[in-house]
Amino acid sequence: MGQEVVKLVKNTPEFALVGGVDPSGRQVADETVFPDLASALLRVSPNVVVDFTTPQAVQANMEICCQARIPMVVGTTGLSPADLAKWQERGRKTGWRAIIAPNFALGAVLMMKFARDAAQFIRNVEIIEYHHDQKKDAPSGTALRTAEQLQDILGRPIPIHSIRLPGLVAHQEVIFGLAGQTLTVRHDSISRESFMPGVKLAIEHVSRVEGVVIGLEQFLFSPTPLQPSHI
Repeated sequence: MGQEVVKLVKNTPEFALVGGVDPSGRQVADETVFPDLASALLRVSPNVVVDFTTPQAVQANMEICCQARIPMVVGTTGLSPADLAKWQERGRKTGWRAIIAPNFALGAVLMMKFARDAAQFIRNVEIIEYHHDQKKDAPSGTALRTAEQLQDILGRPIPIHSIRLPGLVAHQEVIFGLAGQTLTVRHDSISRESFMPGVKLAIEHVSRVEGVVIGLEQFLFSPTPLQPSHI
């Protein structure tokens, strides 16, 4: 994901890449690479930090950005509901701005919306999520977010099934069942390129949000929704 974000920034005239972070020291395009975020912020002054790291690293990076009052776009999954609530409270208390999204693909955000719509009529539902075998967390952040939203409607936990296999990228099915029929709402990301329009949207908006915002739906389904050309 880091390489895709670099390409996005390089190809967006309004953005400028001032540095990258990689503990291994691997080069990021032709920019300076730092071993950790704290070292980077001693040398550069970004307007936004974008984090696609690991569940083990992301909260330390969020703490650094919160203390430095640098807005942050977080695509790292694996944060628990308690973690998310903690950071939302920090945002309220400090004024720090961040957008944390379990999925930056427009289709995935719409999938969750359509699943919420279906749950108004069908109570029997389960989630199956499929990801590449290098994904470190299971269930995925998208599945957890979908289940949380459906639980709010249905008043009970939603079963989630996780599959990790080579050849997959990111896929999710929300399957509803009725007597003699099923309804499946499915989204497939076949390349990481699918996430970049959402990342761009978050980078553009993060300096204007109030506190810590969870999910891109805050922008896509606002009273003045974005036009397709913007996403």
